[in-house]
Amino acid sequence: MPLRQRFVVPIVAAALLLSACGEGEPKAQINLGSPAPAFNAQQLSGGVIDFPAAIAGKPVVIRFWADWCKYCEAEMKAIEAVYQRHRDKGLVVLAVNAGQDKATAEGFARKIGVTYPMLLDEPSAIAKRYGVVGLPTTFFVDGAGVVRGKVIGEADEATFEREALKVLSPGK
Repeated sequence: MPLRQRFVVPIVAAALLLSACGEGEPKAQINLGSPAPAFNAQQLSGGVIDFPAAIAGKPVVIRFWADWCKYCEAEMKAIEAVYQRHRDKGLVVLAVNAGQDKATAEGFARKIGVTYPMLLDEPSAIAKRYGVVGLPTTFFVDGAGVVRGKVIGEADEATFEREALKVLSPGK
């Protein structure tokens, strides 16, 4: 695929995602120290996750992604490594697919083989509540439901590790 086309597809998809986030409505301002917005989402594996009720008291990584995002695959594998190291300490990862249908999200999930819960946000309603303006975007939420870290765009495993440790050991 020519270089120009490789950049046009993600840009168009991002524009569609943002336009689906609500026209004329104020953008969410989720900053460090803000409470993480509650949501209900269908899991790819079945059932519904009710955040934060279903995981109250646990630190959570909330990752917004789509299969067209060129950074998402490698980063979701990096998050998997961090998740595997810290899940026994209570770390929860919720990967929210923004704006895509179940078949697309399932195909990508099978391809990358991560074990943390994958959630559907086909109308991008959850992404809108979190003020997501581009993918990937990741929020790190402590056990009290407060956003303690936020990564917009590309990041490496060391960044995810550092941010996860902050929510696993608040105050350190």
